[in-house]
Amino acid sequence: MAKQSHLHCSFCGRGRDEVKILIAGQEGHICEDCVEHAQDIISQELHGSSAKQNQFSISNNSKLTVRKPKEIKKFLDDYVIGQDDAKKVLAVAVYNHYKRIMQKQQQNDVEIEKSNIIMVGETGTGKTLLAKSIARMLNVPFAIVDATVFTEAGYVGEDVESMLTRLLQNCDYDVAAAERGIVYVDELDKIARKNDNPSITRDVSGEGVQQGLLKMLEGTEVLVPPQGGRKHPEQKMIKVDTKNILFICGGAFDGVDKIIARRINTNAIGFNVNKEEQEMQRKNLLQFVNAQDLKSFGLIPELLGRLPVVTHLNPLDAETLRNILTEPKNSLIKQFTKLFEMEDIKLIIDEEALNFMVNKALEYKLGARGLRSICESILTDAMFELPGTDQSELHITEEYAQNKFNKSKMNILKVA
Repeated sequence: MAKQSHLHCSFCGRGRDEVKILIAGQEGHICEDCVEHAQDIISQELHGSSAKQNQFSISNNSKLTVRKPKEIKKFLDDYVIGQDDAKKVLAVAVYNHYKRIMQKQQQNDVEIEKSNIIMVGETGTGKTLLAKSIARMLNVPFAIVDATVFTEAGYVGEDVESMLTRLLQNCDYDVAAAERGIVYVDELDKIARKNDNPSITRDVSGEGVQQGLLKMLEGTEVLVPPQGGRKHPEQKMIKVDTKNILFICGGAFDGVDKIIARRINTNAIGFNVNKEEQEMQRKNLLQFVNAQDLKSFGLIPELLGRLPVVTHLNPLDAETLRNILTEPKNSLIKQFTKLFEMEDIKLIIDEEALNFMVNKALEYKLGARGLRSICESILTDAMFELPGTDQSELHITEEYAQNKFNKSKMNILKVA
């Protein structure tokens, strides 16, 4: 026992009674605190300039889990119905983003530039859902930000640097991880230039924000406030290099279809004109969108030059909306079925009732989001009354769905 009391840590000198754990070696001992300090020193050294290859394998371990473009698209197919063109573009962009980071580490002569993306699609067609689905799959920091809150520097609102604050928060302020992340900027069309005529009032939430985004999209060192914009002026800024951050932008761009129609001149006449093909083109003019149309809409050329990949999302037809209701892993019907299962109630919905929901969604022109509102209006009474009762089954027929929908406030809405 006397011998045990003389044991001490060979690093800090504390005795056996002063520490919780004392690990024995051949000629000495070490306590738990010294082990932690040693681990910190090892981490700092490995993340320093001495071992670039190790740094890539530790801080950039996402390369071990990156999937091929076909696998990324297959994953997106489980959550998003249709939109094959947009899925392919996103899958290739994400895969190339990783290859670009790997090439940076290998110090090759050919430097690959990043290809930021802009997605154009009507409301409710799946732009944000695509971004969220990619975030679910990826092993890199991912942030979704809304462009509507941004204003020019010096005005009330958020600075464009705050989008990187969101990215840092999602990776626990690991700057090395954030610098290889992906940012999805939603509602980009809301910062379009309001008009071409200069006036005495500044366009503080339009062109000024676009100009603030230029350097960030291209790649520069940005001083980011870790707690957000101007509420904490005393906070220390964090320097983030954006040259390896992939930016994906999305927006509805309401009205850009008229600009496209004027450009491609869909009113051509003649004996060889295919009227059916023209009508199909008129229903989906967004498939012809290009940078020139977005410039006419109000995006400045400098911004479009930093968003070289332009893709579109197709409008949702009846068949696609019908599939959205039932096919994805987290489809609306599966969600509501699960909610009723938690109350030991089996939910059965007739095909005619599903078709009624789809027709109403097309009528109200709200896209996939409209399906949720319609389902809620039909099932709210049942979700209110049935919990706590002995009923074990709920059967939704077309007559039941029509009756509940006609009584809802949503039915009062005027269709444009």
